[in-house]
Amino acid sequence: MIVVAGEALIDLVPQARGDVLAPLLPARGGGPYNTAVALGRLGADVSFCSRVSTDAFGGSLVARLAEEKVDTELVQRGPEPTTLAVASLDAGGSASYGFYVEGSADRLFEVPGQLPDRTRALSLGTCSLVLEPGASAYEELMRREAARGVFIALDPNIRAGLIPDADAYRARFRSWLRHVSLLKLSEEDAEWLGADVPGWLAAGPAAVVVTRGGDGLTVFTQGGAEISVPGEKVEVVDTIGAGDTVNAALLHALDRRGLLAPGALAALDDDGWSEVLGFAARAAAVTCSRAGAEPPYADELPPPLATKG
Repeated sequence: MIVVAGEALIDLVPQARGDVLAPLLPARGGGPYNTAVALGRLGADVSFCSRVSTDAFGGSLVARLAEEKVDTELVQRGPEPTTLAVASLDAGGSASYGFYVEGSADRLFEVPGQLPDRTRALSLGTCSLVLEPGASAYEELMRREAARGVFIALDPNIRAGLIPDADAYRARFRSWLRHVSLLKLSEEDAEWLGADVPGWLAAGPAAVVVTRGGDGLTVFTQGGAEISVPGEKVEVVDTIGAGDTVNAALLHALDRRGLLAPGALAALDDDGWSEVLGFAARAAAVTCSRAGAEPPYADELPPPLATKG
């Protein structure tokens, strides 16, 4: 099982690009939530771990998880409101966000008891690792599960407007790396964090995957490899959820190869990484071709080729 931990929220998405007064359509989202949904659609064994409101938005968020075959055993519920994220779309469909987070449910997340025995990987990131007191609880979960041999995937998915002290966050980010097996981040995130891929690899992750929008993806490994694949050409509706789809596709493809274990990524050769990255690029292209965070189903993509066994 892959456990995805972090926030579920409601995106308020404008129905026209570049118009701040365009009507807003509510859509279920949040980086970890989108990752869990994408994994469910790809057919992965996935569970979502978060605190979700009991309000109407929260009810809709949990209902969708069930629809997408995402296990909800680890979902905590509370009366606090659901986080809202107001998206802005530029002329090319790229999204930026403003957040309404005060007193929201995810900020009161508590460290759960032991994760299910079949848990192979834990994926974390985005707002949930910034907003206290929940951020410290998610960090404790990361450290605990890494210590017992769970593969840790981290997608920081930087939302700079939520980070009051950039230097303190960067130091905290570096402290996480010794627990991390796979670090995935965008070019923009990498730049904001200091663009120190060699230093990040030396600190712990076996591999760092950097997404470059329509230009594709690149992986850097502790073994010194640097492998890139181009992006898939597609007419972009918007980029909402594209990075989360990449995250899910990487985890699913690695899981199919039986590589969700600490140290296992060293066994993946250049051709294998090219296949994994190519699968992620194709998945992200599908998400970009339609409005909102709507990742592909397994039957919309060629299989990620390798299987466990």
